[in-house]
Amino acid sequence: MYSNNERLIVFDADGTIIDAYSAIVDTFSRHGMELGDLEHFQKRHKLFKYLGGIKDFPFNLRKLGKHSRKNILSTLTDVYREDAKLYPGMADLIRTLVATPGIRVGLVTRNITNEPMLTIRKTLSRHDIDLDAFDFAVHVPLVEDKTIALRSARKRFDINPARCYACGDEHKDFTSAIAAGMHPFIGSYGFEDHTRLTKKFKVPEEVISRTPEDLRNRVLHALDIRQVE
Repeated sequence: MYSNNERLIVFDADGTIIDAYSAIVDTFSRHGMELGDLEHFQKRHKLFKYLGGIKDFPFNLRKLGKHSRKNILSTLTDVYREDAKLYPGMADLIRTLVATPGIRVGLVTRNITNEPMLTIRKTLSRHDIDLDAFDFAVHVPLVEDKTIALRSARKRFDINPARCYACGDEHKDFTSAIAAGMHPFIGSYGFEDHTRLTKKFKVPEEVISRTPEDLRNRVLHALDIRQVE
């Protein structure tokens, strides 16, 4: 049925392997705004996620009137390219996976900086990861479903869906993985917390990792790879 016995794993970038929250906090701070703590950030609806909570929203809204979206995106781009960090253990995990025969490794991102793929390339490069080492890397616009990119990658390499995995940090990453016929790994340390994922969106607790280390260990175990020291 399939032409090979390879496996495929696809990583979401922001909030799964890259600490996007810290980068956004830094960006807001440079413009005199407050984003709020991670716990409240994770619980917010999309409309308010980048405008702060009840306490910060009015102040940030006034600030946004003074600082154009273009300027804020420019700052966010600089922060990502010069300072953004991968979560602990993620760089080692990715280097291990791309070096393991029989495993295809992909990257999808909705990064909203200027020239997002160049941004991701520079962020990864500072962690000794070459974007070209991935078997594929794509930017998915906010208005598009990641399912298309995931399914396309699976079909491109002609890999059995039962041997495919997708890692993300939001409920939409979970539904996209399922829709593409892939097993989901979901981290609750990124853009959505454990309670929001399980209670509001009914994501099974069994596929959720509360920390980057937990997600890393689950991936390595699933792929039968000795754990990175």
